Amino acid sequence: MNILIINHYAGSQIHGMEFRPYYLAREWVRMGHKVQIVAGAYSHIRARQPKMPLGVRWLDEILDGIAYRWYATPSYRGNGVGRVYSMVSFLWHLWRNGKALARDFKPDVVIASSTYPMDIWPARRIAKAAGARLVFEVHDLWPLSPMELGGMSKWHPFILWVQMAEDYAYRHADKVVSMLPKAQPYMQARGMAAKKFFYVPNGVDEEEWTAPHSLPAEVVQHLQKIRGKGLPIVGYSGTHGLANALDDLLSAAQRLEGRAEVVLVGTGPERERLLARVREEHLSNVHMLPAVAKQAVPNLLEAFDITFIGSTANPLYRFGISPNKLMDYMFAAKPVVMAIDAGNDPVGESGCGITVRAGDVEAIIQAVLRLTELSTVERETMGQAGRAFILRNQTYAQLAQRFLDAVAT
Repeated sequence: MNILIINHYAGSQIHGMEFRPYYLAREWVRMGHKVQIVAGAYSHIRARQPKMPLGVRWLDEILDGIAYRWYATPSYRGNGVGRVYSMVSFLWHLWRNGKALARDFKPDVVIASSTYPMDIWPARRIAKAAGARLVFEVHDLWPLSPMELGGMSKWHPFILWVQMAEDYAYRHADKVVSMLPKAQPYMQARGMAAKKFFYVPNGVDEEEWTAPHSLPAEVVQHLQKIRGKGLPIVGYSGTHGLANALDDLLSAAQRLEGRAEVVLVGTGPERERLLARVREEHLSNVHMLPAVAKQAVPNLLEAFDITFIGSTANPLYRFGISPNKLMDYMFAAKPVVMAIDAGNDPVGESGCGITVRAGDVEAIIQAVLRLTELSTVERETMGQAGRAFILRNQTYAQLAQRFLDAVAT
């Protein structure tokens, strides 16, 4: 089968996020399918951009058996006009070259998978030209995201454009694959037939955990020094942004001094402010270490006794969550304190930790203390429950097959 994935922000192990298209595509290639990913040459979430020769409209390359086509799209900063212009540029490339792509690649399945839904229009044109099935893959609910989080009016021209695309996708896609488990009622209200809906969450690539990269020497030294204090380590690994509720973790750390050490690893827009807060409040049990490579995360998580994931209040989480960070924590067999209000609760469902309300610092403290009071064996048993849950349900080999089963249904 020939599978075409349209995802403006698709990445790879070389380029960084977004990883999901790469992991699914690699599994499909291993199954014997041909996969073509079409993406923009610039993405704000990639660590590294493809090297586009000057003056070319696109660049073709093969990565791990996956055919990538990078369309020349302008760079941008933030979420303003520049990003919208980049979207329009990518959509124009797709529209202009879509029929040739349908003719040359001959897809059996076309997956419209950009975060924004406007790629559904060129995707359907390609699918019709090739006689292919059309799949709309939903990462986030647009335009609800910019409306509920960004405060944009439903009458804003951009929102009206996005809403037209979303409604069109639900009506015309053959299948709708959602990473959000509780989104079906909303999608049906926007015109989707119930039988189209399939839930395929994010997952874990087992291969990355078989031979992880070593941690930098300075990180190893820091962790050894912290371990030498003889207290349980509560760890967070990932972006340091406002949405990650790391201020709540620091507030909890004030009350956990002498009971637990808190380690934050990563980078992000809030890191310097958080570092200043640690210094100003003399949080001697808080340690902030630099980001490590994704391939070294398994070794990092091995150093933690308890992991933390939190968020600020987010109304969109009522449709469910599937954060990659949480999947990593669970696969590392580490107990989790999750401070997120969501429509689903992977931590509670798997029995791998304690879920508390977002923003409830006292509840975070009590959850950490409950876990520190467990024996090492009891914590290991709890952590193994999370790992077993991922192995049963959310490895990318399983998810790739589940995705294809949904398309074929």
